[in-house]
Amino acid sequence: MKALFIGGTGTISMGIVKKLAQDPQWEIYLLNRGNRKSEVPESVKQITADIHNEADVKEKLSGMTFDVVSDFIAFDVDAVERDYRLFNGKTSQYIFISSASAYNKPAASYVITEGTTLANPYWEYSRKKISCEEFLLKKYREDGFPVTIVRPSHTYDERHLPLGVHGKKGFYQVIRRMQEGKPVIIQGDGSSLWALTFNSDFAIGYTGLMGNRHAIGEAFQITGDEILSWSQIYRTIADALGVELKPYYVSSEFLAEVGEKYGYDFKGELLGDKAVSVVFDNSKLKKLVPQMTTNIPFHKGARIALDYILSHPDEYEEDPEFDRFCDNVISALEKAKKEAISDLK
Repeated sequence: MKALFIGGTGTISMGIVKKLAQDPQWEIYLLNRGNRKSEVPESVKQITADIHNEADVKEKLSGMTFDVVSDFIAFDVDAVERDYRLFNGKTSQYIFISSASAYNKPAASYVITEGTTLANPYWEYSRKKISCEEFLLKKYREDGFPVTIVRPSHTYDERHLPLGVHGKKGFYQVIRRMQEGKPVIIQGDGSSLWALTFNSDFAIGYTGLMGNRHAIGEAFQITGDEILSWSQIYRTIADALGVELKPYYVSSEFLAEVGEKYGYDFKGELLGDKAVSVVFDNSKLKKLVPQMTTNIPFHKGARIALDYILSHPDEYEEDPEFDRFCDNVISALEKAKKEAISDLK
């Protein structure tokens, strides 16, 4: 069977590529700009192209058909409309990577199923994913376009650590603050629930849907079974670092408001996603992929990631701007607390 992955070298997709590269039943093609060729398994075939150059892509794929096409970098309707033009009639299955952040916010229930309403007034990213789903399902209903929708939640790998609050350069500065004994900001009171999935576990669920006729015209959320509070997530990272966690809890609403002044989209990332407790009911996926489970719980995944991160410091950049933001927020809130207590006396 032949699969074409558009992108194919990101956090989610690389786990899938590595898994399928070991499966003799699959012939894998990657279509991207070739920026991470050295990390791609030798058996994977590379098509170097910019997917945004539709004419060039059409020419390079001329005469080719696939059992599965997956686009890992489609973020708006223009992208899926282009994919429809390119692959309608040329693939037996088109898998769209949506997002679990598309589920209704505020949540009507913390237990999430594929039938949960899609609506997110806080985050444009999620609304664009919803629009993509609507377009593709319309094409499925009207033209028989063989779409499968996948909704990941928070997937990570050995290069990344999942955090609630971080700067524009990612998680690394939070790790540095932990190592330096500084307090780290955690949204809310740290008690909201969250699901984390290592990318190799995600790949099990994803590849089980590839080529599966029962997945056509359907949506599936793919997450691990382990549910942790955000305080547990941060404490697990601190334990793996061998340091004391000094949490500083800040309301998500306040972070969204003050973060906007510094150019941080905490409104979308927190109010539209991470601040909301979620427990995913994965029974629909497991009916088709019964082997889907959590093989790498977070206490193991965090250590795998930190082993890589701490041994490759040249790949990560410190973020003094975010460091100052944290210090300023904590300082301002501590001052406000003291003034409020004084006023109450």
